[in-house]
Amino acid sequence: MMPGVQHLYSVIEGTWPPADKREVGPWTIRDGQGGGQRVSAATANTSVSLHDLPEAETAMRRLSQPQLFMIRDGDAEVDAVLEAAGYPIVDPVNIYVSPLAELTTERPPRVTTFAIWEPLEIMRDIWTKGGIGPGRVNVMTRANGPKTGLFGRSNNRPAAAGFVAIHDRIAMVHALEVLERHRREGMGRHMMREAAFWAADQGATHMSVICTQANTSANALYSSLGLTLVGQYHYRHKG
Repeated sequence: MMPGVQHLYSVIEGTWPPADKREVGPWTIRDGQGGGQRVSAATANTSVSLHDLPEAETAMRRLSQPQLFMIRDGDAEVDAVLEAAGYPIVDPVNIYVSPLAELTTERPPRVTTFAIWEPLEIMRDIWTKGGIGPGRVNVMTRANGPKTGLFGRSNNRPAAAGFVAIHDRIAMVHALEVLERHRREGMGRHMMREAAFWAADQGATHMSVICTQANTSANALYSSLGLTLVGQYHYRHKG
């Protein structure tokens, strides 16, 4: 059975975890420690109103984090509250999933992709060039359960880096970055297949990945690999 979007929200957090989280009134407040929006955004646990917002805003300011909320499927009420409070939508995200059997039909070319943990320095350099800095690498280190880095080469040159971890038998790919000079060489496709074969060896059943709706090339890649779009989420942020 294909996992649903609510299941995949838990996989996102299980494979890309915040440094800490705590309940503050009706909110979950996450301490991201520089790991990006996914690990820093607050979410609502129950019904909320405008009167509940200051509690979350104060908690995020105490962490020196932006006033940022993640809106998932079923969060229409909190979405309306934040809209009324002047929080615009930012970075709508698509969530894809596929049975691993659909992605393990063809191995990448030999000596093109590798599953490596801990990350090599060249992998860190590739991530840095793509805006994936030490705070996000620290998120990878925090992830529990099976995980690995992904390293790709093209024409005998370093070309790509990524990360994949497993939660509840679902593998999720994060931080997939292909150097600009190696784009349109099939590296994204090879890296996803490397991740799928690694995940199958670890006993996973499905592969999932997320990307912003604005990233048209990544969305096209995941669709071309046969991954199914099963849901979305977005953020609301007020500067």
